[in-house]
Amino acid sequence: MGVRAWAAAGRPQYEGVSDVLETLARLPDADEVLALRPSPALQARIDALLEKNRTSGLSPADEREWQGYQYLEHLVRLAKAHALAKVRATPSP
Repeated sequence: MGVRAWAAAGRPQYEGVSDVLETLARLPDADEVLALRPSPALQARIDALLEKNRTSGLSPADEREWQGYQYLEHLVRLAKAHALAKVRATPSP
C-alpha cells in the first residue's frame, strides 16, 4: 500500500496517505507519533466515504480505497501504541 500511495502522489484517493507514511518512515520520536493526525484533505476524503457508505453504498473501487484507509489506521494505531508505551517507560525529568 505504501509504495502504491507514494507512486500515486497527486491522485485524490491517496492525498494525505503519503504524508502519514512518510512521517512514520522517517522514524519520528514518540511525541511526534502520538501527535500524528490525518491532514484535512485525508479526513475530508474519509468523511466523504463514510457518508457515501451511509447513503448510497460504496462502489468496489471505493471499498478498496476504504480498506486501504483502514489498514493505514491500523498501522498508525500500532505506532501510537508503541509510542505510548515508550513514553510511559521513560522516567520523567
